[in-house]
Amino acid sequence: MTKIMTNNQISEELKNMRACSSEVPCIVISCGTCGEARGALKVVESFKDEIKRQFVGESRRLAPTLRITGCHGFCQVEPNIIIEPKGIFYVKLKPEDVKEIITETIINNKIVDRLSYVDPITGKKIAYEKDIPFYKSQQRLISGNNCKIDPTSIDDYICIGGYKALAKALSTMTPEDIIADIKKSGLRGRGGAGFPTGRKWELCRKAVSGKQLAVSETQKPESLNLAYIICNADEGDPGAYMDRSLLEGNPHSVLEGMIIGAYAIGAKKGGQHHSQGIVYVRNEYPLAVKNINIAIEQAKEYGFLGEDILGSGFDFDIQITKGAGAFVCGEETALILSIEGKKGMPKQRPPYPVQKGVWGKPTNINNVETWANVPSIINNGAEWYSKIGTDKSKGTKIFSLVGKINNTGLVEVPMGISLRKIVYDIGGGIPEGKEFKAVQTGGPSGGCIPKELLDLPVDYEKLAEVGSIMGSGGMIVMDENTCMVDIAKYFMNFLRDESCGKCLSCREGTSRMYEILTDITEARATMEALDLLEELAGVVKDASMCGLGQTAGNPVLSTLRYFRDEYIAHIRDKRCPAGVCKDLITYSIDAELCTGCMACVKICPQEAITGKKKEPHKLEQDKCIKCGACKDICKFNAVKVK
Repeated sequence: MTKIMTNNQISEELKNMRACSSEVPCIVISCGTCGEARGALKVVESFKDEIKRQFVGESRRLAPTLRITGCHGFCQVEPNIIIEPKGIFYVKLKPEDVKEIITETIINNKIVDRLSYVDPITGKKIAYEKDIPFYKSQQRLISGNNCKIDPTSIDDYICIGGYKALAKALSTMTPEDIIADIKKSGLRGRGGAGFPTGRKWELCRKAVSGKQLAVSETQKPESLNLAYIICNADEGDPGAYMDRSLLEGNPHSVLEGMIIGAYAIGAKKGGQHHSQGIVYVRNEYPLAVKNINIAIEQAKEYGFLGEDILGSGFDFDIQITKGAGAFVCGEETALILSIEGKKGMPKQRPPYPVQKGVWGKPTNINNVETWANVPSIINNGAEWYSKIGTDKSKGTKIFSLVGKINNTGLVEVPMGISLRKIVYDIGGGIPEGKEFKAVQTGGPSGGCIPKELLDLPVDYEKLAEVGSIMGSGGMIVMDENTCMVDIAKYFMNFLRDESCGKCLSCREGTSRMYEILTDITEARATMEALDLLEELAGVVKDASMCGLGQTAGNPVLSTLRYFRDEYIAHIRDKRCPAGVCKDLITYSIDAELCTGCMACVKICPQEAITGKKKEPHKLEQDKCIKCGACKDICKFNAVKVK
């Protein structure tokens, strides 16, 4: 086991190197996809140029270092930086801000107030990351490492203890020990269904070892000596990007989890059993694909992948398969067919993938977040992990908090935290002081939870009780101006487009539900439509084969359950209470409030608004297309919606 000792020595040496460099500041720049989209790379170049300009000659040794990382989670304030070791946090940076940061903060040790975070509730400026409410209420077991490493540097990952769990697993634990620890930890799959991870690993190991019956007459137990270990990174929910962030910011944590899982599931002395790893990632994630490829090559170079890993006699390798972006390929059997080069369509189960998966071999599939949890469980112990969360839902969960919320971004919280704490303590409440209306969890197949249930604990069981699901972790917040009928229509449109069409119930049912919702929003429906909607949602749920169809009715059923009055207003009163559905609203101008500023006249695309300067304007209804531009631009609340 000499290679394992060498790995530990490398880790200590790298830690010492980092400790020696702590005498100079380190500027940590968030450069995930969200940061890059807001200009983070230009900020990086500006820092490089300014450091080169201001630190010359002898002062060069005092120049700050740069660490280019993945997303820090606080997407609302990108591009942002952390200046270590003090933890100074600056937000919404532009290249022209860099000179002032170097001069005032790095050289003169002063805070630049204008670049500090402003709390949307208190209005207080906060200069240090540790004091920001968005971070204080989280428990970032896995996402918190994104800001500690350069994702393209395996040395950075080793510095924070990376691959120690693998060394421990290979040198001191049997495969059965590992599976027992994962089971004891209570880790459940983070891809949506929440199936116990250790139980899935155990079933797959039994299939590989031939301890269970072959699934067909032609498939002999001795032929089941190859297992496929798959990372499902096909993240297709609108507004969800948790998996993308982990792959971009900390790809080695995912690889380490997969290697440990492969050893637990498929390893046997003498080389009789072996396993092959596949990361199935959607092609729309170019930065994630780039960083995971780099990580795989580095892991091979350091001996963490390939033959005889760390001198243990265990062989394992990982390859990348890029998906074409089909939402249904997030389902296990559809994903397997896609990997095999076939059309991604769900298959009837059983047999389950752990029995017969990729190319007919036992296949274990977990998502990105599940694999990333494995190293910390092995390092810290199952008991440590099982103390986090609730009785049946252990550990933490990463959510993408988006929509009508002040602090959008990725949040990692312990299972059992209330929706109220997520929305208000972490999310900073609703913009412009508007009222919270609902939060949709679980992606397009999830449900909408009303304000009356804001104190609901977030775990698998509680969400199911109120008609929603955990899903992969999408969380969309809605305010008083959101039409819940329109929301149901939006998600149903997504689901009917993404249905593979294999099941008649799903193919036709989702389309018919969308048609009924369209009739409701366009004033063509009768009250009987509500009963038909509920009936259709139930049929689609009961008669569909995969998770897409079985949960497709959730947006309809949950909005009918909690917001039926809005449906009735649309049908009976021909009115959209939120003022969203164009066929049910009318724009007008209040002459008493209109100042004649001409702003609405200039922006109206149809020239439907007329009037002279400083005189009340008029809106011609026959020309109005109800785009809402006039209401958005009016500073005097003179444009009314009925």
